[in-house]
Amino acid sequence: MIERRRLDGSVGSYPRHVGMDWLHLDRARAESFGSMAQQYDRYRPTYPDALLDDLAALDPMQVLDVGCGTGKAAVALAKRGLSVLGVEPDERMADVARSYGITVEIAAFETWEHAGRQFDLITCADAWHWIDPDLGLLKAARVLPAGGTIARFWSSCVVDEPVVAAFDDVHRRYAPEVTQVWQPTASTANVCGQAASNGADPFAYNDAFSSVEVRIYTSHRTLSAHEWIGLAATISDHQRLGVERLTALLQALHAVIQSLGGTVHTCDETHVLLARRAVS
Repeated sequence: MIERRRLDGSVGSYPRHVGMDWLHLDRARAESFGSMAQQYDRYRPTYPDALLDDLAALDPMQVLDVGCGTGKAAVALAKRGLSVLGVEPDERMADVARSYGITVEIAAFETWEHAGRQFDLITCADAWHWIDPDLGLLKAARVLPAGGTIARFWSSCVVDEPVVAAFDDVHRRYAPEVTQVWQPTASTANVCGQAASNGADPFAYNDAFSSVEVRIYTSHRTLSAHEWIGLAATISDHQRLGVERLTALLQALHAVIQSLGGTVHTCDETHVLLARRAVS
């Protein structure tokens, strides 16, 4: 159990989040994406159309995309006719989002100055684990009106078992400390989804929010060897390997994929946690 502070200043005890509450403390890792902003934008997948359509169907007047990065979610929502403001701590990532027409303010969400503005929908795509969970929750409660929604979502890709085994051999040789997020048991989305479903999500234990709903969206992709290593290179713990080790790892992965037919088939899951601001 851990203690979490409510909006009125009182403290309650809640189950510890079994996901990634600690990652926001690793600032070097959290802030590593800007150095590869263009590659991130090119190789990271977009989010499922069904998810984006469902968010647009909420008909929000104003959307705040937290940790908007290069605009993967913000751009898609703007194309659906929504007014979207991004908040992003890295200027280099924000510049890419701005190139698509998204207005972005540079700040960490926890310290971002909302200046009394409110938003009917907050989205946070593959980024909430980089935010202090307690401060992030309090800030979300301040900028959402009664009945407003926050949608936090994470994506994962799982590959076929023969590919998992081949990738495992490569990683044990070149980078045994790296988490293989394409394995079902290591999936970020699965960890976050389990935390929500077993009641460990702090939004479910705060009086400012009336409900938490879990949704899962599934899709499939086929990636070439080049596309796979481009994607792998954007994963934060891969970046920490350094140029020499990362290059060796990516070359070995490319060779393995070529030996398996040249493509990787993935089953992608996007886990969404929807929380609604309580009506007082």
